[in-house]
Amino acid sequence: MKAKRAFFAILLAFLASSASFVSGAVDTSGIEKVRDKAVLNNEDLQIIDRFVGQAVQGLLETEDFASIAKVRALILTHVNSKKQSAQAQYTDQFFNSAHKYIEQALGEVSELSPGDRKFKLMVNLLILIDALENLKLADLALGAMKDENAVIRYWAVHSVANPGFTKKLNSGKAANLQMARRIAEQLKALVAGSSPETIALMAEFAADVSIPEGEDLLLQIADVRIKKYAHWTVDYELLDGAILKSLHTRISLPGRSKPAVVLSFAQLYSYVIQRYAKGQKSLSATQKSQLASVIVEIEKTCVSKLLEMPQSAVQGIKRAIENSDYAGLLQEHNKLLGGETRPGLLPSKLKFFYLNPDGTKRTAPFVLPKPPKIEAGK
Repeated sequence: MKAKRAFFAILLAFLASSASFVSGAVDTSGIEKVRDKAVLNNEDLQIIDRFVGQAVQGLLETEDFASIAKVRALILTHVNSKKQSAQAQYTDQFFNSAHKYIEQALGEVSELSPGDRKFKLMVNLLILIDALENLKLADLALGAMKDENAVIRYWAVHSVANPGFTKKLNSGKAANLQMARRIAEQLKALVAGSSPETIALMAEFAADVSIPEGEDLLLQIADVRIKKYAHWTVDYELLDGAILKSLHTRISLPGRSKPAVVLSFAQLYSYVIQRYAKGQKSLSATQKSQLASVIVEIEKTCVSKLLEMPQSAVQGIKRAIENSDYAGLLQEHNKLLGGETRPGLLPSKLKFFYLNPDGTKRTAPFVLPKPPKIEAGK
């Protein structure tokens, strides 16, 4: 847990930086005039290029790292033209220049000796890419996904998995769909060794991106978690709330049959419930609290929608948890997800069966074995 707190502390530190940027470090007079023009000429395009280059270089040269947020803000403030007629010309040049100079900056940073400065510069360049949300910069983030540092990988993934970027990938253009596939395939290679925070980003991306490879990525993420539950090696159970919500999002997409996604949702949710009910003597208070939170939230936000029932009518699991009725919780589990003798409400509504390893049908999700004899919290 200390590592996770440190992880978020680093993220917050970069996002919350707010010290004043040194006035005059980047000349904005030329770019402001260009933003007011209705039609751009070659000289105007050179001014855009020069501004972006100066701003990115200013980010690299700023010794006061608290001021870097102001450098990023300066860049973001000048992303668009003020004139609609010049917008296409302006942004095309702006992002071509952004790719050129950020790529150069990443190259310079990669040559620095390992240390705090190199790390901070790398993260801040990725945060800039993330904030710009432009498909032309995606390849720069993909390259950073291979970095050994977890925070750098987090921001590399974030910059191609944030909702604004995903929306652009889903625009229907062939080049954008090709980029979406490239991103999905690279994310698949990162699942096994990524932090919970990064996996949550991947799951959200996989749920929202409109390509079959997104579904494949989401199923891979769910399968990793399901296997960890089966062996009692899962950690940071709050992550499964994000994964279950992403599975629910994918299930809810109109017009496609998604039996594998439905099965993953049901089995993962089953294991979450079973772990809570069976692990009362072996799990830490934090683990039990996280599991209870996930169970109740998913019943409220996902199960009620899948069953097409009001939330007030789908509260049996919540009541069992509130009453510490673990036998009753497992009964509610069977009622919803299925037991050994009859299918549950969810399989009946969504018309699916669980499958044995040999492919034969079964009415119940797999049973979680008893927990190993371990110290609480381990």
